[in-house]
Amino acid sequence: MGDAVDVILGQWARTRPDVDVSPMGVIGRVSRASRLLERGVKDFLAEHGLEAWEFDMLATLLRSETDSMCMKDLSAAAMVSPGALTNRMDHLVERGLVDRWPAPDNRRMTLVALTDEGRRVAGDVLERHAANQDRLLSGLSPADRDTLAGLLRALLISLGDTGPE
Repeated sequence: MGDAVDVILGQWARTRPDVDVSPMGVIGRVSRASRLLERGVKDFLAEHGLEAWEFDMLATLLRSETDSMCMKDLSAAAMVSPGALTNRMDHLVERGLVDRWPAPDNRRMTLVALTDEGRRVAGDVLERHAANQDRLLSGLSPADRDTLAGLLRALLISLGDTGPE
């Protein structure tokens, strides 16, 4: 049994047999899998009243090693531009999920932390989110998941993605 990418590769093989389109098999599958996984995560989070970016911000703060983060560090950890982060924090402050205040020793720096409600929401959704991700990957054995994670890690490193800047 093949997938949608096999159909595309077959079309190219018939149309342009002189071109090696095998990289399309990898990139096409990674792209399609990414879209399907993102949809599965987005739909799950929507059932819990969150946008994917909202959960990402809450989760970044929840896994932080300190009680608060400066906006610059949060921006790097969440891989979001400072301008977008400000808008996102405005929204989360409005929802009562985070607090934001000037740093006492540097008024140019803004600190952000989860409120009690933000910590509760993030913690509650985190467990269900992990179970949903497990469900999304249920077509792969644990060994296949490990192999795929290793291959994707190698690809990301080769593309320069070695962590937050």
